[in-house]
Amino acid sequence: MTLTLRERHAGAMVRLRDDEDVWVATADGEGAPCLVPLSFWWDGQELWLATRRTNPTGRNLEASGRVRLSLGHTRDLVLIDGTARVVEFARLPHGVGDAFAAKAVWDPRGDGPSYAFYAVRPQWVQAWGTVTEMRDRDLMKEGVWLF
Repeated sequence: MTLTLRERHAGAMVRLRDDEDVWVATADGEGAPCLVPLSFWWDGQELWLATRRTNPTGRNLEASGRVRLSLGHTRDLVLIDGTARVVEFARLPHGVGDAFAAKAVWDPRGDGPSYAFYAVRPQWVQAWGTVTEMRDRDLMKEGVWLF
């Protein structure tokens, strides 16, 4: 069965709302990849991540801002390319830290200044299923929803 863009979008929104963790792929300036799972919170516009600024993921996000995120498993996958910006605890928009902590059941603000939040704005989103669903899997291009 082939899903419409609206059905794929609805499924992606469920994943963004309900999934607890996301695979986060970054690379350093020499192209060395880094892939880690992180907790996240979706505010309807951006995915919020938290990690140490000194680990490879934090360093890569701050250096280039480029990130690829993956939610789900191989037959029900949302793939997101986005741009990340670091947000210091003191500059978090109202409610973000509390919403993240409630969803993640962990509050990085209590783990010291080595942690920071990263706001990821999607630029490209795909919803993957099986091979029969390969057509029309793009949901967003250049930051614009396609329906």
